Amino acid sequence: MNKALILAVDDAGDLLALMAKVLAADYEVKTADNAAAALIAAAADPHPDLILLDVDMPGMSGFEVCKALKSNPITAEIPVIFLTGKGDSRDEAHGFELGAVDYVTKPINAAVLRARVRTHLALADRREALEGLVRERTAKLESAHVELIRCLSRAMECHESAAVGNRFQRLAQYAKLLSQAAGAKPAACEQMAKAAPLHDIGKLAVPAEILRRSGKLSAPDWERMRRHPEYGAAIIGQQEEPLLQLARVIALTHHENWDGSGYPKGLKGAAIPWPGRLMAVVDGFESMTTTQFYRDPLSVEQAAQEIMRGAGVRYDPALVEAFRKALPVLRKVRESIEDKLSDLINLDFRAPAAKAAAQPEAQKKPVAAQKK
Repeated sequence: MNKALILAVDDAGDLLALMAKVLAADYEVKTADNAAAALIAAAADPHPDLILLDVDMPGMSGFEVCKALKSNPITAEIPVIFLTGKGDSRDEAHGFELGAVDYVTKPINAAVLRARVRTHLALADRREALEGLVRERTAKLESAHVELIRCLSRAMECHESAAVGNRFQRLAQYAKLLSQAAGAKPAACEQMAKAAPLHDIGKLAVPAEILRRSGKLSAPDWERMRRHPEYGAAIIGQQEEPLLQLARVIALTHHENWDGSGYPKGLKGAAIPWPGRLMAVVDGFESMTTTQFYRDPLSVEQAAQEIMRGAGVRYDPALVEAFRKALPVLRKVRESIEDKLSDLINLDFRAPAAKAAAQPEAQKKPVAAQKK
């Protein structure tokens, strides 16, 4: 088992030699006799597991060194124990505020030094183990949430169009790629990809016959359709988990229009949350390029032109510009994640005339009658 690495920092050479001798039996010890050397040694690989740092040094004080260590992500988590010949409580409080874990007073007692080092190394190990456990459990929980989102989006897809395809995969990729093109940070792009498939979950509260109707909806049916963003927000609920919070925002706001003509709240421009504005573009592109229950899809080029025309009306102009930049990769996603005929259920691809000819005479009705 490798020994823990201790970095001892003091401008007094005799004290450095003493600390190295006291700790050498149990630990590997590196020394530095000034602030600059200490910062270089702390950032070097392998990083020290603990730093013993003198407060009173010429030039840059121990407090200043500690502040520099804590501001650097590479060294921020290394425990720092201050060494001091003073017993000023204000100095001690200042050291703890800077992030130190303990103080050892001079002249140094060998037994006390070993005990303090041993204790804080054990605490650091325990903290690291607990943080690892939290990260593992958080990852498992988020994975479960992502799988739940996929299942719910698949259920919504079946409810809306009787189709079981690859829509949720495309939506996730579109949302990620458009977020990247818009300049979002990598973590935000990943979260958008995970939450996007849940955007239309509120349609589960809308009867399937309304969703699949090809004719004009009645006023009550249209009002129910317009409420599906609110239904979706209610289904997801108020959650503490960031991914589900994001999914709720997307579900509630992806039908708001840039010019204020959307629903459910009639929000306008920047008042619409950015995830909802982005999802509006993603949803428009996916809907236009995918076979629906009652119509054939548009080509990628036709859908792109529709989205371009919607800039400043339906869509955020900045996101339409990002869409234009991302279109080549969006096209590749559309080509690589297609719905296969074997993936679809109850979709009748025959032309209307052929379907009418196949119906028994008793079942044939005028088109106008079918839409009522």
